[in-house]
Amino acid sequence: MKKALIVWGGWLGHQPEEVAAIFKGVLEQEGFEVEVSNTLAAFDDAPKLKSLDLIIPIWTMDEISQERVNNVSAAVQSGVGLAGCHGGMCDAFRNNVDWQFMTGGNWVAHPGNDGTPHRINIVNTSSTLMEGIQDFDVSTEQYYLHVDPAVEVLATTRFPVADGPHTLNKAVDMPVVWTKRWGVGRVFYCSLGHQANIIELPPVKEIMRRGFMWVAEGKSKLEGSKLEGAYTGMQDSQV
Repeated sequence: MKKALIVWGGWLGHQPEEVAAIFKGVLEQEGFEVEVSNTLAAFDDAPKLKSLDLIIPIWTMDEISQERVNNVSAAVQSGVGLAGCHGGMCDAFRNNVDWQFMTGGNWVAHPGNDGTPHRINIVNTSSTLMEGIQDFDVSTEQYYLHVDPAVEVLATTRFPVADGPHTLNKAVDMPVVWTKRWGVGRVFYCSLGHQANIIELPPVKEIMRRGFMWVAEGKSKLEGSKLEGAYTGMQDSQV
């Protein structure tokens, strides 16, 4: 049985407890053993984190100790999957660039705020994660992110929609769903999920389910893969 850890907290406007309950239900239907925690102390036990198949952070706009980031990072580098959505993963800890490097991006704005109608465009890639999912429209926050160019983009949304200082720039396709690798671990992110009602939308819920399954499969596909210790090249960000 695969093991998952969901850690929720931070800014309560994102309904982290409700979103955690949805994700727990999704994973249990897939046969996971799921632990849910509402404290960042869940990241203190480094050996336990490495024993997992999947870590899901749902924690917005807070601070985290470097040791806890290091523990999660080392677990993912060793093969544990990391998956999340919206601000719960990519606006979790604005003061920690190591977290941002690992997750693949960070929120910087949502022009128009909540209730902005926009389209999610599925990208044609070699990945089968979005197979069968069609472009769809949502009315929610449209996330503008600063994104790691190494990610594989699976869905985008086009800016500008709402007015702002960005509107005189050319139109840009902003990543909404992406994957990346961190060490030999898999990382998955979806910028949708402002509140539980958005997670419950059928295409969003299915995208998240597929992302969870994909990252959690990473450990079983590590035959011949090897990482000599955890990455230690980030000390300048830890002073």
